[in-house]
Amino acid sequence: MATADLVFLGSGVLAAGVGGELFVRGAVGLAHWARLSPGIVGATVAAFATSSPELSVATMAALEGKPQIALGDALGSNVVNVALILGFTVAISGQRMPAESARRDLPVALAGPLLTGLLLLDGSLSRLDGALLLVVFLLWMTGVVLEVRRQRRVAEVLRGERRSWPAVLFCVVGLGLLLVAGRLVVLGARGLAQSFGIDAFLVGATLVAIGTSMPELATSLVATWRGHDEVGLGTILGSNIFNGLWVVGVAATITPIAVPVQEVQLVLGFGLAALFLLILPNGSVVLQRWRGWLLLILYGVYVLAIVRGRGLIG
Repeated sequence: MATADLVFLGSGVLAAGVGGELFVRGAVGLAHWARLSPGIVGATVAAFATSSPELSVATMAALEGKPQIALGDALGSNVVNVALILGFTVAISGQRMPAESARRDLPVALAGPLLTGLLLLDGSLSRLDGALLLVVFLLWMTGVVLEVRRQRRVAEVLRGERRSWPAVLFCVVGLGLLLVAGRLVVLGARGLAQSFGIDAFLVGATLVAIGTSMPELATSLVATWRGHDEVGLGTILGSNIFNGLWVVGVAATITPIAVPVQEVQLVLGFGLAALFLLILPNGSVVLQRWRGWLLLILYGVYVLAIVRGRGLIG
């Protein structure tokens, strides 16, 4: 049975990676066609597109009656995004922190896990808690849209394809693969949890989180190689906000989530620690390479803490 579960999980991870890549291509293509600015693409379109696997997994898991996987995946993906993915790209060459991201997105990314932690003090996320997270996300989105509309001059307007149908095709095919991926990953993760006696939340926070973060990894690497730091960093922060508020909120409104507080505090704590490493002193705009190495070390400690917490090593 474990072999079949691994096949499900592996197939789901592969489908999530391919589907996420196609969906990102399509979403960015539509943004080019609509002549949106690079800022809004990085913080919203690219971020939400790369978080589609998390949303797919969360929805499927909640409908299957396993919302713990949804919560673990969303929160675990946020640790993967910052500590592992951003840590890797920053360790390679350092990255510039745009003032827009530092002012608008980073505070909300920090506030999200704090709010989730407070709501989980009673050991569960109710439908009302989920609705509150959704409202906070919509307030942030409203602020983003208003800020963009207030700009009198849009810098570097994207000029891409004149035809929209290729982008629409990429979006449709990619979204279909993501939905299939969500189903396969939930089946595999649930089977592994039952076969090895591993808590569903922790499976979501590790195995599923890494699999569904593949689109963020691809986007960040491409952005780094092309010198578009603002796109890569915007995607990571936007994805964290989307995962922590929207994805968790959707899962909780479908099915209330009950999890051991200690396990959630572990993931939230490491997620916050990773985000705090992104805070720069006044006047500084560059994330130095040493911050990237610290983030990678933090992720290693995070995985070790989860494994030791389950008693899988001495």
